[in-house]
Amino acid sequence: SDRWQWAINHDATVTITQESLTSGDAWADGFSKSLKVDVTTADSSMAAAQYAIMRQQIEGQNLQVFKKGSSNAEKYSLSFWVKATKTGTNILELWDNTNSRTCHATYTVSSSDTWEKKVVSLPADTTGAITNNNASGMIVSFWLAAGSDFTSGTLNTTWAANNNTTRASGQVNNMDSTSNNWEITGVQLEVGEYT
Repeated sequence: SDRWQWAINHDATVTITQESLTSGDAWADGFSKSLKVDVTTADSSMAAAQYAIMRQQIEGQNLQVFKKGSSNAEKYSLSFWVKATKTGTNILELWDNTNSRTCHATYTVSSSDTWEKKVVSLPADTTGAITNNNASGMIVSFWLAAGSDFTSGTLNTTWAANNNTTRASGQVNNMDSTSNNWEITGVQLEVGEYT
C-alpha cells in the first residue's frame, strides 16, 4: 500500500483531483502537481463517529531507518506544502501499524487559499519496533475533519497506545462548506528534527 488514500465516514461529498501547478510558492519550490480535495456537498456538523482523513501508508521496510522501538530511536520530521480555504488548527498523525501506537502534532493554516510550507517534528519512540517487511508499517494521516469520538480528549503529542478520543482534538472542519478546498504537495518524511 504505497499510495494516498481518502479515509472517510461523513455526510459530505468531495471531488479529489491531481492539479497542475503553474504559479505560487509551492510551484516556485519545484512542485508541479498537487492533490486537491474540493468539497461539493458540505457536512457542517460532524456526527460523533465521523471523520475525513487523507493518508499515506508506508511499508515497514522503508521505516527501519527510524530505529523505532530501540534505545537509538530517531525523531520524525514531516514537511509539506498545504493550501486550504479554512484557516486554523489541523492535526497530523503517525500510526504505528505493528504496535497500534500513535503520536500527533498540529499545524496551522494561517492564510486562506494560500500555499504555506510546514515542517512538523514528532518525537522518537523507544517502544515497539516496526516489522521489517513490505506490509504497512506506519500510516501518516492528515485529518480534515473529526467528530467528538476523536476530539473529546487531549491531543496526544507523545507516542502511546492508540486512544481514539485523543486523535484529532482541535481539528477544524474542512468539510463544513462547499467553498472549501484542501490541497497538498511536496510531502516528505525524514529522520531527525529540523526547521
